[in-house]
Amino acid sequence: MSNSKPNAIQIKPRRSIAIDALTLAVFFLLSLWMTRPLVCEIFDSVAGRIGDNIYFVWLVGWFKKAYFSLGADPMQVWFLNYPAGWNLASTEIAPAQLALAVPFALLGGETFGYNVALLLSFALSGWFVYLWISSWTGSRCAGWIAGLIFACLPYRQAHFLAGHLNLAGTQWLPLFFWGWIALLHRDENDTRVHVRAAIMVALGLGLTALCSQYYIFMTLFIGAILFLGALCWNRRLLTSAPFWKSLLVMGLVALPLLVIAEAPFLMLDASGAMPNRDISSVRQYSASISDFLLPATTHFLFGGRVRALFNRDLWIESSLYLGYIALTLFFIGYFLRRSAGGNRMIWRFLVLGVLSSVILAMGTDLHWNERAVELALPRFLADRLGRETFPLLLPGYFLFKYFPFFAKIRAMMRFGIFSGLLLAAGAGIGTAALITRIKAAKKSALPLFLALSILILLEYAPRALPETAVIAPRPADRYLAAQPDDGAVMRLPFYLNDD
Repeated sequence: MSNSKPNAIQIKPRRSIAIDALTLAVFFLLSLWMTRPLVCEIFDSVAGRIGDNIYFVWLVGWFKKAYFSLGADPMQVWFLNYPAGWNLASTEIAPAQLALAVPFALLGGETFGYNVALLLSFALSGWFVYLWISSWTGSRCAGWIAGLIFACLPYRQAHFLAGHLNLAGTQWLPLFFWGWIALLHRDENDTRVHVRAAIMVALGLGLTALCSQYYIFMTLFIGAILFLGALCWNRRLLTSAPFWKSLLVMGLVALPLLVIAEAPFLMLDASGAMPNRDISSVRQYSASISDFLLPATTHFLFGGRVRALFNRDLWIESSLYLGYIALTLFFIGYFLRRSAGGNRMIWRFLVLGVLSSVILAMGTDLHWNERAVELALPRFLADRLGRETFPLLLPGYFLFKYFPFFAKIRAMMRFGIFSGLLLAAGAGIGTAALITRIKAAKKSALPLFLALSILILLEYAPRALPETAVIAPRPADRYLAAQPDDGAVMRLPFYLNDD
């Protein structure tokens, strides 16, 4: 890595605010292109069809109304599920995402606020990775490549189309891993308390918890795996007073945010209103190995071919394609880690994080092409077990059975975003290694930078949105709004109330 000591991680290098601000603006413009032509209908339409997006659009409008018109607690929605009311903790709330959306909803309506929050999440996701990797490598070009990979991952595109405002909130994940790896990566002679890194970890945790309960649980789990890895590589970490003081700072900053984010869900769980999932429903959301290797069905060139040749029934969750350019840069960085002055400990964290998140995303048992891979049992075992085949169980199965809260996760596939993030970080470091070699040969690195940027965009670029949906009241909504009296309304047939 250039401009950094082999055994040091920079948290706050010298920066040009103007260049960083311009980079954020470029990421935002890129988000408009990746979601084209939504910007032309941003005030009244959402990407894709009506689905989960309508809930989040309603949520933006409800929080705006509760805070600025009614002065009410938005968590308790007394007029839904009358007369019992509805506790919003029974589903995702994403307050941090709503904080991005509501100010724009005040200006242009809740649909506008929802869309802007999605676009900002795209831009901020890339920008924070850019800041992270450019600080580690001293190369803004390397930071841009890493940020570009993470922002454009098909995982983000799929959940954008599905209207998952909560799962779009990936922008805080880089802050956590930036600071967490810095805290774990300590020289045994380092006596400093890394306050800045601790604050970054705390903000990453707290704001992630305020985006998605999936992400906070998964972040803590992957973070714990990295911690165990750090103990294997540096057992003196346990006796390092500065490390524990840094963790204390982290806890003090993170605790208020985590309490705000988690209290409603923990209280609801304590009441028995958040039961564990059935393993049969969880098993189908186990990622296939092919999911990480196949371009997304939304890709402008290969998407149709992939959809025709492979089973993509669960394409929203299974769009986990990592990208061959990112993989190549990651491996280049890994194999050049010594000659380029890279830090071997950093690579241990990145490799461990990528592998563990891929394995966890693969869920309860091995799948291929979204079908379970099962072994045929010999007759004596088949008679004893009462089945002809048996699945190839993965760690996720045992975690589901025995680890606290794991059985509440429906889509283990979502661990895949962490493999994409850490792969992007490694790809950025690999880019920095290449740039260092090119500069050592007294050549310009600009052609490489431009070529990588174009290739990454071509590899991830989706086709223009196939459709948008206008958010507008139905005739029944207009009729009810015109009625002068208050009263309870039931929708019949009753089963439609679940949709």
